[in-house]
Amino acid sequence: MPQQNPPIGVKLSTDIEYRPEYPKPYRARVRWFDPISGSRLSRSEMSVTVEEAEAWILGMDRLASRGVSPGTATMPLTEYGESVMDLALRGLESKTLDPYRAGWRLRIIPAIGHLPVRAVTNGVIDRAVYGWIADEHGRSTVKNTLAMLVRIMEQAVRDGVIDINPARVSGWQREYQRAEDELDDPRALALPDWDALDRLATGLVMRSHGEYGGWGDVVRFAACTAARIGEVSGVRRKDVDRERWTWDLCRQTTTAPGGLLDKGTKGKRRRSVPLIPEIRELVAWRLDVIDRDPMARLFTGPRGGRITTAVLRDATHWDEVVVGLGYEHLRRHDLRHTGLTWMADAGVPLHVLRKIAGHGSLMTTQRYLHPDRRSIDLAGEALSAHLSGPRQGVGPEVVPQDFPGRHLRLVR
Repeated sequence: MPQQNPPIGVKLSTDIEYRPEYPKPYRARVRWFDPISGSRLSRSEMSVTVEEAEAWILGMDRLASRGVSPGTATMPLTEYGESVMDLALRGLESKTLDPYRAGWRLRIIPAIGHLPVRAVTNGVIDRAVYGWIADEHGRSTVKNTLAMLVRIMEQAVRDGVIDINPARVSGWQREYQRAEDELDDPRALALPDWDALDRLATGLVMRSHGEYGGWGDVVRFAACTAARIGEVSGVRRKDVDRERWTWDLCRQTTTAPGGLLDKGTKGKRRRSVPLIPEIRELVAWRLDVIDRDPMARLFTGPRGGRITTAVLRDATHWDEVVVGLGYEHLRRHDLRHTGLTWMADAGVPLHVLRKIAGHGSLMTTQRYLHPDRRSIDLAGEALSAHLSGPRQGVGPEVVPQDFPGRHLRLVR
């Protein structure tokens, strides 16, 4: 890796090239000589307008004048964090290192590790925190994860890559509380109908490399089964009952030291999930084309790899697609909220919905039973019809005004 801090004032050569065949047609490029190896290095960035390209070059020039290599300035957070990890964690006790490193590996890298350090803003961190809370991580877990991110970003400040540490914010618990309040009504996070889901799945496929149709299958399957992405990744051939059209949900794919692994579902709850007609055709097709091995995965990436929520996001440019469709706050986990909301509106009994969802608490499932607007309108119509209809002798009678009342005397 080239030296991260070359002598102050390293000379950059710059140029902007117009490439009309690309959605972002202006390519801004900076080139420089590494002072150690003497090799010529370069970095580039595609922009929508020439003004954005010029601003990017100006930023690279400013960083170079402070001794920051463009290689470091454009480095993804994961790569930068690994390179400064020992420096960022200096002085910590060993018992503190484990939860910090776990936060880095299990939450920070999957959520924002793909972003350049300079692209990690307060808003990006807010959305990351919201996602961790939505995945039901506890306060101490979120606190340790943020503490780790603060240390990495503080080192970036010391290296001159950024001016202000975006992770060093006060009152992040308010963001935690706000997200908790929103999750009290998970229905608000769901897609409205099948057409919206179909548009999302199609848009993700079109945006992916090679327009891989498997991404659309994953999204439709997750929403219609109210499953987590890790659980979708864990589906094996033997888990699907093609006669009864049910899925024996018993495992999930999750991150772990050294890579990905399959383990039991959250809470170790095995559950049976119905496969509705809308997705039976895609399930049947995938069963026909995958390996005959009972343990063959039903869903994989284009190269046969396991799927995670981060893989789905990066491969489909999820954030760009959902913004373009008007669902800028939609996360992969909201596909689960969508399925449970639709089942609740379809009249699935509460105890059955709880089993399908795998919830440990009945109160968690009840959050999906909030009546929709149509249900409220029907309730009002029913009450109005009851009050205006003929009396059937049920309930308390109204005393006529001309009824000769009795005089009661209080006896002490």
